[in-house]
Amino acid sequence: MTKRLLITGTTGFVGKAVCKQAVHYGLSVKGALHKSGEVPSCIESLVVGEINGLTGWGNVLRDVNVVVHLASRVHVMEDTEADPLTAFRAVNVEGTLNLARQAAAAEVKRFVFISSVKVNGESTQPGRAFTEADVPNPQDAYGQSKHEAEQGLRQLSADTDMEVVIIRPPLVYGPGVKANFAALMRAVQRGWPLPLGMAHNQRSLVALDNLVDFIVTCITHPQAANQTFLVSDGQDLSTTELVRGMAQAAGVPVRLVPVPVWVLQTGALLLGKGDVVQRLCGNLQVDISKARSLLGWVPPASVEEGLRRTMAV
Repeated sequence: MTKRLLITGTTGFVGKAVCKQAVHYGLSVKGALHKSGEVPSCIESLVVGEINGLTGWGNVLRDVNVVVHLASRVHVMEDTEADPLTAFRAVNVEGTLNLARQAAAAEVKRFVFISSVKVNGESTQPGRAFTEADVPNPQDAYGQSKHEAEQGLRQLSADTDMEVVIIRPPLVYGPGVKANFAALMRAVQRGWPLPLGMAHNQRSLVALDNLVDFIVTCITHPQAANQTFLVSDGQDLSTTELVRGMAQAAGVPVRLVPVPVWVLQTGALLLGKGDVVQRLCGNLQVDISKARSLLGWVPPASVEEGLRRTMAV
């Protein structure tokens, strides 16, 4: 059993849930915080300040066996940074590798890095899901920064005794989800008519419970060492099916208007919102066969259960 676990990003959507589950499994958990006043009650917490290439981790890493690195500069739809790639690299590349180097020097056994499916790319062709063997094809600054961090971690693992595990989740949903998924939830709950009745795409999502379970699996499973994994619910949905599932989970009538996707795409392009429609109506599928076969992992929560818990909040 792990002697002690360090989790970064402990106050985030995923981080809070990972802390709670790790404690439930009897792991001793330290949490790295940006500032005081954010302390989750179930863990020992230490303030580290900004995470970048200069962050000092010495005291935080004492007696730590495994690091789960969730903290990052997250993807935003409309980035206001003059140079987004530099901003992403400062946290997601330099900050990650600085922590990893200090972890290796402190004889941490395993470093679990939460990356992103964006390293693979933004979309898939019908029937052709992303796999871990695909050539990386990041399309934006966030995806590029995650890819560069992965490359640095693999090299560090090759040069030291520290094992690295890389996890690339797609969109994560669950209680407390924010951004576009939360906006779609509100629209469904309020009974607004949505022009998504003909979105017959296929997208992989991952429920928070499933992602957390997979992260905890990768903390201790011996076969996870030095591997990269894609993770999802194992059941892909069209956007039309997703909206229907959300309405059913919320116990409200579904109001879907059958608008052809090409009409939505044309309107969105005219309004400068083409990316929004791509995320709603495009294909993005991941193959989790490697996680199933190598780790024996099965998503514990069904899509229906994940949506029920999400919509109940």
